[in-house]
Amino acid sequence: MRRLLLIAPLLLFTAGCGVVQSSEDEATDSAREVAAEAGERLYSQRPRTAEEVGRSASGIDGVEVLRVTGTSTHEGDGIDVVVRASGSAYDGWLDREEVAVRRCFAVKVSPKSEWREDPRDMDCPDGPPLTFAPLPEPPRLPYEELRAKLPRVPEGGRVDEAEVRRGLAALDLDPAIRTEVKSDGGRVGVLLSVKGNGFDAQDCLLAHVGPGTTEVWVPPRIQRMPGEGGCTVAGALDPLPPPH
Repeated sequence: MRRLLLIAPLLLFTAGCGVVQSSEDEATDSAREVAAEAGERLYSQRPRTAEEVGRSASGIDGVEVLRVTGTSTHEGDGIDVVVRASGSAYDGWLDREEVAVRRCFAVKVSPKSEWREDPRDMDCPDGPPLTFAPLPEPPRLPYEELRAKLPRVPEGGRVDEAEVRRGLAALDLDPAIRTEVKSDGGRVGVLLSVKGNGFDAQDCLLAHVGPGTTEVWVPPRIQRMPGEGGCTVAGALDPLPPPH
């Protein structure tokens, strides 16, 4: 009886071995997960060129960009990015030897793509990973200079929008800096901003000129993230409440 009891678990274990995933398959699944996370980072409805997508992908930890096909995310079938990712798993029951693999996957970047879409398995193209020239550094926003050029209006005085605009013109701003000026209820709001990449916090300055007050400030980072509305001339006139 004891012998039968010892054999039974062994038979059950042996019967189950046919459905146990191999360590190499598990390592490949791990690499596929890395590629899927890269696809999440690249997912966006914003139009981008192949170079912009490739540059963004090359900056994602854990993947190498081997090929980029397509012209724009909003043309044709969008853009396919072939990435190479590494994955690992442990082989063996007792010795726990690590198995590492490098696999390639195609990630679709298009408005038609689904969120968390599974990357497609691919044969790795020949050649080294692609490299992309870094974007030029954006111009510095002139915080102190802007404060010096904006008018100071006494309590009970009247703010002249034309004077505010003359102060901005005197800064001789870099063409990459966008300016916006708006008057409302005897106050003037000013926005200075540079184009963001659609992912990170945008660089901007807000200014407010009113009777008895002239202020210049940088909104908190959370308010400068895409979609948060912190870099608007409306926010210069009526600042958003501080984030909690």
